Amino acid sequence: MTRNLDLDLIRTFVAVADSGSMTVAANLLHMTQGAVSQQVRRLEDVLDCLLFVRRARKLELSNQGEQFLAKARQLLRLNDEIWADMTAQHLHGSLRVGVPYDLVTPLAPAMKAFAEAHPHVEISLVCATSPELNEAVNNGRVDLSLVEYVASGAEGEVIRIEPLVWVKGRGSDAWQKRPLPLSMVDERCAFRPVVLGALADEGIAWRTVFESGNIEATAATVRAGLAVTAWLESTVPADLETLGAKAAGLPALPSFAICLRLPATVLPAAQEFARHVRETLSGKATGTRSRLAKIA
Repeated sequence: MTRNLDLDLIRTFVAVADSGSMTVAANLLHMTQGAVSQQVRRLEDVLDCLLFVRRARKLELSNQGEQFLAKARQLLRLNDEIWADMTAQHLHGSLRVGVPYDLVTPLAPAMKAFAEAHPHVEISLVCATSPELNEAVNNGRVDLSLVEYVASGAEGEVIRIEPLVWVKGRGSDAWQKRPLPLSMVDERCAFRPVVLGALADEGIAWRTVFESGNIEATAATVRAGLAVTAWLESTVPADLETLGAKAAGLPALPSFAICLRLPATVLPAAQEFARHVRETLSGKATGTRSRLAKIA
């Protein structure tokens, strides 16, 4: 017998999974907490499995819930794309897009293509660190966002995975100094705890040369040979160099996932913008290795 899933239940499930809270999900969906809880229970009854377990004060996905989440996202995305294609409505209104500082330039082609295709949508760009943007999606302050996570802990839709690399200025020996001079974009940057944790594990002392929300200012200190930094490989400017961690005596850094985070209820404009993001960013960065000088 053919059975159909209730997309409203699935949308509620995804909202709870993303926020880790019935209360937050209720606010995002404009529902009561009781209604959200009831919908989750109904979905669990239909699927005949437990989707969430409570640990301390936070809800976490069960093993079956984790397996279901990826397919639930695919189902919702396909549903939203079908609606957008079949209704063929002219998009209008405003769209708040979140993006980490280092991904503004890579996101530019998607913004340009979307703006040309939908001139009646007013785009507002919200630049912040990944932890801040993750919270902004959960609280409804942005309509969609790119967020960087350590690959093993990625949330949302993974657009691309690439390595986090050490970066220095041309001819600079800053990487040899101890304590190691570091220049990081922001103290809340997603890279910072990973970088500092890796240095601590290797017993390498470090000092902060500069911290700012301005990525160009950070790049300037690296170009001047005052410090090293850590960036995603594809975002390293052509006039800077990446360091082979092993040869430089620095700890290896993990790969990061560039993820697309959307709220459970997605605006048509956000769904269309997400499509442009997938088309421009989902492929592996090309030409990066050839244009970057590396110290082997």
